[in-house]
Amino acid sequence: MQIPFNQFKAALRAGRNQFGLWLGLGETFSAEICAGAGFDWLLIDAEHGPNDLRSILAQLQASAPYASQAVVRPPQGDHVLIKQLLETGVQTLLIPMVESAAQARGLVEAMRYPPAGIRGVGSALARASRWGRIENYAQLANEQMCLLVQVETRAGYEQLDAILAVDGVDGVFFGSADLAASYDYLGQSTHPEIVAAIEHGLQRVRAAGLAGGVLCSDKTLNDRYMQAGARFVAVGVDALLLTAATTALCRIYKPDATAAGVPGSY
Repeated sequence: MQIPFNQFKAALRAGRNQFGLWLGLGETFSAEICAGAGFDWLLIDAEHGPNDLRSILAQLQASAPYASQAVVRPPQGDHVLIKQLLETGVQTLLIPMVESAAQARGLVEAMRYPPAGIRGVGSALARASRWGRIENYAQLANEQMCLLVQVETRAGYEQLDAILAVDGVDGVFFGSADLAASYDYLGQSTHPEIVAAIEHGLQRVRAAGLAGGVLCSDKTLNDRYMQAGARFVAVGVDALLLTAATTALCRIYKPDATAAGVPGSY
């Protein structure tokens, strides 16, 4: 059995734009529906979405028959959690809140077997190696790993050049909402200063020979970001798409309706 080829990583290295969708609902049915839409990649979000190791695994299995490549965002860049995610078969991780070159180097090491890293050796028990059916998995795995780091704070942005110099970082994602908040523009992710900072950051990422990424649902703004160098662009979020569609449908029949809910319910 052959090791799965990381087409997403290969596309980024070739400079091809990759359009993705954010999955935050934590459900296999919705993940499979989205996988069939034709996006290049799907981000399974465990930082802000209600996902854990088992729900991530279930969504990987649900989307496996489709062409969309899975990317997983853990809640933090913990090397033990990274090891568990890689054992499920994830090959591309998006790590939030990266603020230094030292942190980035630690993440590179967490995703690689020795001597290049510190990933624990035990894949014979794991889906990643198809339970030992992939010959020489440990020797082949490092090359298929793809590390995307999120620069989304003032501290991280000020260390961008140092982060870009870390060997093994494949791409840098700019989180506009958190970046805006760190610059005292809470809730203003499209503030002109933040947009300009992201554009400049993307240009620096491209100059370093790496791939830049963003999450943005505005086509005009995405065109600007891609012009600046963005190569992996998430263009929507499953929960927000469902919210917009159900609200619009309800308004057709109940024009004066407000958001439904029972006081005190959760």
